[in-house]
Amino acid sequence: MAGAQTESQALAAVEALRAGLARIAPKLVPGATGVPRLDRLSGGASQETWAFEVAAPGASGETSISKWILRRSPPGVDTRSSMGCGLEVEARLIGLASEAGVPVPGVGHVLTREDDIGIGFIMTRLAGETLPQKILKDPAFAPMLPGLAAQCGAALARIHGIELDRLPPLRTAPAAGEVAAYRERHRSYGVPKPVFELAFRWLERNMPAPKARLALVHGDFRHGNLMIGTDGLRGVLDWELAHLGDPMEDLGWICVNSWRFGRTDMPVGGFGTREQLFQAYEAAGGMRVNPEEVRFWEVLGTLKWGVMCEGMAAAFLAGERNVERAAIGRRSSETEIDLLNLLLPR
Repeated sequence: MAGAQTESQALAAVEALRAGLARIAPKLVPGATGVPRLDRLSGGASQETWAFEVAAPGASGETSISKWILRRSPPGVDTRSSMGCGLEVEARLIGLASEAGVPVPGVGHVLTREDDIGIGFIMTRLAGETLPQKILKDPAFAPMLPGLAAQCGAALARIHGIELDRLPPLRTAPAAGEVAAYRERHRSYGVPKPVFELAFRWLERNMPAPKARLALVHGDFRHGNLMIGTDGLRGVLDWELAHLGDPMEDLGWICVNSWRFGRTDMPVGGFGTREQLFQAYEAAGGMRVNPEEVRFWEVLGTLKWGVMCEGMAAAFLAGERNVERAAIGRRSSETEIDLLNLLLPR
């Protein structure tokens, strides 16, 4: 394939990255002596995620190892989009979230031009699990699942409570604008879907009144972006889609059926109830929850994911022969079923 790296070029790129991280390592750990391990992690359509270790002298003379994560845009590649807030902004938001009491990784360093390894930031590596199927099915996680929805509600309340004047510049995403943008995106693919049209019309008829005060919205608070341990929520990850908007958006998004992974009886991520989520959210200082407004955002979230899946299918059919795109693209039909279950009377 034209433009593809040879094996030797790929190895050289990894070693160049290792050398760059070794130069940064003393900023992370005083006295750091090197980077003995560096691994590319799977996932991430546009950004890269790397796990690495930093070696340094220990208190008793032995070598101490600390674990870190690099999240970056590949050097020379422009990954900016109208949706993403940018990696430097992500790093600032994670810092603000930490100050607000949200469980997040610690940001150790934001890359500079002098680092010469791209745009991004380095954060501590949290121990835990992000794979939904393992979290929902592994007996080791079972004892904490009944309390997880409440932990998520409390974390969202703290996110939404961050003072707006402390935030970096972010896009504003009101409900009406989101509906219009996704309708245009859906129609650009040229495949009529009557269920999607039904959902768009329902959303227009049930549009919530604009909030008097906007809030920081995480934008992708769901399974896969939550680090979970046997004691519960350990970290909120991937702030790429953060924006200013209606805080009910985050509450609706985590209830979308696609993030339940078969546990349809538990609307919050397959592990909790809406009542548990809402009560904990309000108790932690979140605004009063209107369940009908959350339902609006759950419908919109389901439709948004369906349109995203359409985009994956369109890219595959246009020649991007990527198995992941094909597998996700077929899930558009699943969201049609979910929308009918949400919208049609029984």
